[in-house]
Amino acid sequence: MQKFSFKPNLNSGVSKVQQLVDALIRSINLKMLREGDPLPSVNDLMKESGLSRDTVFKSYSELKRREIVEAIPNKGYFVTRSQKKVFLFLDTFKAYKEVLYNAFKLNLPKNTMVDINFHHYNCELFKSIIHSSNGKFNSYIIMNFNHPEIPEIIGEIDPEKLLLIDWTIHSQSDQARVYQDFGDSVYNCLTSGWHLIRKYNEVVCVYPQYTFHPIESVDNVSRFCADNHLDFSILYNLEELDIKVGKVYFVFEDIDLAAILEQANRKKFKLREDFGILSYNDTPMKQFVADGITVISTDFKLMGKKAAEFAIANEKIDFLVPTELIIRESL
Repeated sequence: MQKFSFKPNLNSGVSKVQQLVDALIRSINLKMLREGDPLPSVNDLMKESGLSRDTVFKSYSELKRREIVEAIPNKGYFVTRSQKKVFLFLDTFKAYKEVLYNAFKLNLPKNTMVDINFHHYNCELFKSIIHSSNGKFNSYIIMNFNHPEIPEIIGEIDPEKLLLIDWTIHSQSDQARVYQDFGDSVYNCLTSGWHLIRKYNEVVCVYPQYTFHPIESVDNVSRFCADNHLDFSILYNLEELDIKVGKVYFVFEDIDLAAILEQANRKKFKLREDFGILSYNDTPMKQFVADGITVISTDFKLMGKKAAEFAIANEKIDFLVPTELIIRESL
């Protein structure tokens, strides 16, 4: 066994406790310390590193809390198992992504470290982060996007360690997937809410240029309207928003939802009486905004749970997360 050695970086903004925790985890992941190996005694580590007894105890206690080490009375601290490192790559951080992330973390063992990153639909950033992270993690949970270079970039990752979530675009047959359906599911949800939608004379999809939401959702709204003899239109520029009585507005971005509610307030329009709102992707606040916003949404808690299951076992999965219509007061 290679002797563990540690000297704190006194100029670092990271606490000495965290520096020691990170150093020990790094040694475990690099197999310098293996399961069953003893950690340096508190006294030895104090002498070598210049750390205080309290700092060493706090670091060892944190590792014990994560179930990475165990304390055996009169013998010391021993490595129980290595820490698993998971790379989580999301597009942007929005309220419903927080739901996914919290469910993901909740369903992981304590000895799992999650490194979360965001690509913001920037291909160069996506490529750079993937290249710098490849080979350093046990699992890669990635929310990809529609760009021609994406297949080549994610193709560099070991398919046995890769899970694509949320969107199936650019996914290959050997890649695991946990995803939602943006097409037929939208049509089916609208059909289940026809008893509420039919009182309106037109569905307006608010689909601004800055949204990255798959266009197939809009296509299926159009198909639904055609099949039910309901007028349909698309609003691409929010500056042209002029809410009319008798229309229902299908919104994909929360910032547009706020703009519609603000204009409705100025016009003294009442939701459900004068016009309707349907929003995509549920968030905890939408059940309270304007007495409740009706949504079409996948189950992000379930998506996070399934992603955690993959991170634990790295077993291939192809799972379609159900999408449902959650009816509230805005229709």
